[in-house]
Amino acid sequence: MAKTGKDMGIDLGTANTLIYTKENGVVLNEASVIAYDKRNQAIIATGTKAKAMIGKTPANIVVVRPLQDGVISDFDMTAEMLQRFIKEALNDRKPAGMNVVVGVPSGVTEVEKRAVEEVVKQMGAKDVFILDEPTAAAIGSGLDIDSSDACMVADIGGGTSDIAILALGGIVVSTSLRYAGDKFDEAIIQYIRKKKGVLIGDRTAEMLKIKVGSALVENDSSGKEILESVDARGRDLISGLPRTFKVTNKDMEAALHESMEMLIDAVKSTVEKAPPEVAADIAERGMILTGGGANIHNLDKLIKLRTGMDVAVAAQPYEAVALGAGKSLENIDKLRLYANDKKR
Repeated sequence: MAKTGKDMGIDLGTANTLIYTKENGVVLNEASVIAYDKRNQAIIATGTKAKAMIGKTPANIVVVRPLQDGVISDFDMTAEMLQRFIKEALNDRKPAGMNVVVGVPSGVTEVEKRAVEEVVKQMGAKDVFILDEPTAAAIGSGLDIDSSDACMVADIGGGTSDIAILALGGIVVSTSLRYAGDKFDEAIIQYIRKKKGVLIGDRTAEMLKIKVGSALVENDSSGKEILESVDARGRDLISGLPRTFKVTNKDMEAALHESMEMLIDAVKSTVEKAPPEVAADIAERGMILTGGGANIHNLDKLIKLRTGMDVAVAAQPYEAVALGAGKSLENIDKLRLYANDKKR
């Protein structure tokens, strides 16, 4: 079935929500955060504006991340946030008559999936399909998940890292790890506290991860490590006063070491659980990295070094789930199978 102009793909992620439309591509990319005044329950801000309030609010304002570790921790706030994002993406219009695909973390329960579907339907959508993020990420990365040749994707988001091997339109074997971008930030905070004697917040940790985050520091032709650094600010644990200090990619390699090991172990265990013929396909074809975590410098090289598999980062790793959700609407019949017949 051909895709119409009234199609929408949504990546309802733990850290960020992205919305894709056929006409304009990704039209919304906002933090999955909502802020409200607890005195009257009025919504104050959503998305990036709400995220900027974290750690700075007076007693009456509550900032909520309604999806935590890949599950919906506050459904009412998730519904409110999703409705506002859809209206923003459509310039205050409702998705009347639209076919909508929502990519959700694999830890979301069937009850939560149905609830998300109901929220979008109540806004006027024609048909709503719920896809696991690994399937959407694979489609968005250009992998042929309908082929008998198996393909492998690791979607490293904010709350979960989902590693899956797909073939013949379904997930053959998968591993969902509730250890991803948010836990990486926590590891950075702990490292800076221990090694630098400085207390930093979540936003500073995320900035360090984006700017100098590294899974593997390489050497130049002379054998010298290629170092990069950035200035960061926090509170000195001894004096209690603000302090500016330098953080290098070598620091980040050390801070993220344990996290990277957990990811690599999950990749290995996923392949080990696969049938021999499927494992043989992956040995030949390698795997694709998607999600925000795929942007950690040299993560692909570290996984290749430790597993021997070819590893590539998707062309648009951050947008892969949203793109896949939108692209899946090109064939409604196949989409019904993807959305309803996940485990083989």
